[in-house]
Amino acid sequence: MLENIKTALQNKDSRVLFEEIDELHPADIVEILPDLEEQEQKDLFKLLPHDVAAEVLNAVDGDTFAYILDNLTEEKTSEILDEMSLDDVADILGELSESEQTKIIEFFDHDDATDIRDLMQYHEDTAGGIMTTEFVSVREDMTINQAIEELRSMEKKAETIYYVYVTDYIGVLVGVLSLREIIMSPPDLLVSEVMQSNVIYVNVETDQEEVAKLVSKYDLLAIPVVDNETILQGIITVDDILDVIEEEATEDIFRIAGTGEMEYDESDSLAGHLKSSVKSRLPWLLITLVGSFVTGAVISGFESQISSNAALVKFMPALTGMGGNIGTQSSTLTVRGIATGKIDTKEVSKILLRESAVGIFIGFICGICISLVAGFVFKQPQLGPIVGIAMTTNMLTAATIGTLAPLIFKNIGIDPAVASAPFISTTIDITGNIIYFSLVKLLTGI
Repeated sequence: MLENIKTALQNKDSRVLFEEIDELHPADIVEILPDLEEQEQKDLFKLLPHDVAAEVLNAVDGDTFAYILDNLTEEKTSEILDEMSLDDVADILGELSESEQTKIIEFFDHDDATDIRDLMQYHEDTAGGIMTTEFVSVREDMTINQAIEELRSMEKKAETIYYVYVTDYIGVLVGVLSLREIIMSPPDLLVSEVMQSNVIYVNVETDQEEVAKLVSKYDLLAIPVVDNETILQGIITVDDILDVIEEEATEDIFRIAGTGEMEYDESDSLAGHLKSSVKSRLPWLLITLVGSFVTGAVISGFESQISSNAALVKFMPALTGMGGNIGTQSSTLTVRGIATGKIDTKEVSKILLRESAVGIFIGFICGICISLVAGFVFKQPQLGPIVGIAMTTNMLTAATIGTLAPLIFKNIGIDPAVASAPFISTTIDITGNIIYFSLVKLLTGI
């Protein structure tokens, strides 16, 4: 299909091109855009229906957006922008220079241009930054019949009409109606008599992650956004929430790994990728490097035990490795639980008891296994009980640290996803070796 589209573009064969793209979803067109030359992209957009072109431009980056529009006629540009949601336009304009922003905003009428500029004032990760101002609302003193007429007049301007929000005479949010309630209610009833006054809403400054949690908790299709005076400013629809959930989950995964999403841009040059990768990874790797020096210092403090029985070294990788694994597992569960709101950071004792129980139970089983290996495989029966106890104790300690560290970081205002991994890996290496060699000294007298 891509080859057919490229051939049709090169031959300027509009008929074949229309046949190829007629059944394509806009999301599929977005996917093939990077495989087209710039001139081919420009020619494709000249032929796309303006509503399809608008959906495609909603999903591209700012540079592609500006390039495409620069190469279209003013009439075509105006038609496409008229089909786009104002919040999507505001998001894309945030990636462009002021001169490019001004050039594009000039295509909108005064009211829409004002809305776009207002949306651009909010931080991109807040409710104000992801809301749309294209919503439907009615006054509480209207009759149901008047409300229906109001909806008919504004429906084309709204992004969704699943919910109809109700305001007072100055715009304060006072209630919400579903379309079903409006249709089924007697026409002469007042909106205030039918509406639900217990509205779930967010402030323009609410973090987008908190917004996503509310929408997920209450199974909403949209959520209203108000200012500090509870005046309705916009709505956030579920499609935007899905983007937020993906973005936040991706961010957490990258942070846990000690890297960043900026490394994920395939359009970066080698130099750009190298710069972003070093910037995001190096600080945490340096922390781990410092931790390895501390671990080395700990081991050197037990040189006498190691020189007396070199077989002790054989079990060090298993002890620190298994401790690191269970510590990482506990940390990941805790960080994810904090992120999704399933873990209350104030219930430390309950969470700690649960993970510690898991650590000691798994540690006991692994301890028996390594004791048998020490006795029958490495022919060190005298070390079997020692490494078994060390394994059990180390895994209990690792599970405890892996659970406790994210909770502490969260309570003192440090992002647990970022700080937990390097801290836990370093700490477990240190404590694991101290436990192991201390037990050797205690139980063998070496």
